[in-house]
Amino acid sequence: MATQTPSSSTSEVSKKRKRRPSSSTSELSKKRKRDDSSSPRWKYEVFLSFYSKDTRMSFTDHLYVDLKRKGILVFRDDETLKRGEYISQALLKAIQESQYAIVIFSAKYAFSKWCLMELAEIVEWEEKKKLTVLPIFYHVDPCDVRNQSGSFAEAFTAHEKDPKIDKKDTDMWKNALRKAGSIAGWHIHDRYEATIIQEISGHLSRELNSRFSRHDYEKLVAMDSQADKMMELLDMKSDDVRFVGIHGMGGVGKTTLAEIIYDRVSSNWGFEGSGFISCVREKSATARDLASLQKELLSTIMQEEIPIWDHHEGIRMIKKILQNKKVFIVLDDVDSDEQLTALAGDRKWFGPGSRVIITSRDIHPLRTHDVKDIHKVEQLETAEALQLFSLSAFKKTHPIEDYKDLSMGFVNYAQGLPLALKVLGSFLNEREIDAWKSEKDKLKAIPDPKIMDVLQISFDGLQKLQKDLFLDLACLFQKSLLSYEMLESCGYYRIDIDVLIEKSLISKSKYGWCPYLSMHDLLKELGQEIVRRECPDESGKRSRLFCWEDLYQVLKNDTVS
Repeated sequence: MATQTPSSSTSEVSKKRKRRPSSSTSELSKKRKRDDSSSPRWKYEVFLSFYSKDTRMSFTDHLYVDLKRKGILVFRDDETLKRGEYISQALLKAIQESQYAIVIFSAKYAFSKWCLMELAEIVEWEEKKKLTVLPIFYHVDPCDVRNQSGSFAEAFTAHEKDPKIDKKDTDMWKNALRKAGSIAGWHIHDRYEATIIQEISGHLSRELNSRFSRHDYEKLVAMDSQADKMMELLDMKSDDVRFVGIHGMGGVGKTTLAEIIYDRVSSNWGFEGSGFISCVREKSATARDLASLQKELLSTIMQEEIPIWDHHEGIRMIKKILQNKKVFIVLDDVDSDEQLTALAGDRKWFGPGSRVIITSRDIHPLRTHDVKDIHKVEQLETAEALQLFSLSAFKKTHPIEDYKDLSMGFVNYAQGLPLALKVLGSFLNEREIDAWKSEKDKLKAIPDPKIMDVLQISFDGLQKLQKDLFLDLACLFQKSLLSYEMLESCGYYRIDIDVLIEKSLISKSKYGWCPYLSMHDLLKELGQEIVRRECPDESGKRSRLFCWEDLYQVLKNDTVS
């Protein structure tokens, strides 16, 4: 969502408009057909349609101010604009360049030809799936809008007596009212206006902050089943406060899954506020950083800046402000209990029905924080991995015929890790087949740095003995089925093995009835690359030798340090 206001005010835009009226509504329709060949670029997020004398100085103004306060770009026609017989080209363009249209139906709305022409354009644009209409029934019955009864009938009686108005136009206006009046919206009758304005602006804010476009969703391979499992854990119909964890190795899709759930849930279950706090680990190096995260959390949920300078005070403020609110929160990439204590220390901090999702590579902080519902994100199966790779490499769900074998080679290399599949597919997109072969050869010698940098974050968080264990596993036990007993007999500590499992650097499985430990191939490659970097030119000066060629040369030439 854009957070800046337009460079010039609505009033200034209005003054610059050309006020040349069109000769007829039908001529405007012809022009629209010529302009429909391509989708417009959104300049405004919301277009407000309303009858000035009914609501400009009251409801519409309050709604406009609240939308602007939330950083939403709003077009509201300036009241000083001289309204002619027909809708202006500038106003027509503003509708076409808006993502949403809020139509405020009031008692005298249909008496305005200008409003009805606006509405006809809005509905036509909505039918083409280029704009979303949000109706507000301001002390009018939606049935009166749909059926042109009550004050709307009186308005059309007056229009039909006007010799300057064609029957074709009145029929078009009635059709627009019928369609717009059938859309679910907000009915202001005996409710507080402030409450409804908060609902409307909150709904729009969440929708505009959606983390995925329709095009993005097409690329989310194998996420439906994962999202369904998360929805079961969240149990949205329950009124309890629920913490749910998402766990898995780096690059496996934890953040993507959290974003999908956020988009699906945050605006649809009656939450009074929601917030997606990303990169928690990266943003929380010091206590001051924790205070900054608390400020981000509260300010996002409350949609206004809430200053916090001390993380202890931040804890008190979160409790005070949110304990009676139903909120939906995502804390993404958490790696310590201190972060959770500062941001979501206890279920009692939040109102009934609240949900908190926590993503982490490390399962230990989740367990320490008593998060019992934890979903582990697994690597993709081969068919799913090929589909994801193909979407990045070819913009389609399957590889081009001549590239099938090469594609499978890269899919096997990635071992089901979505990050690697996307990075490699995007890099190879639009490249010749010889370049694909060259990249395949290059990966055998030099791993892709974009993939390695993401994976190394987990390694960097280890203690020295844990790093040594990881590097030994990556370099010296490449093909073995390992058990706790085997590693402990080699002098490793059980606790360090557990830490690597918790941080998703090794996994525990079963071979028959016996448990065994294994490491993802790309994590092995990371460990070997870390050792290579110790001394790129002289293998004898590295801490470990794992390549037969290097080992042979070092022993032959006696170059070991």
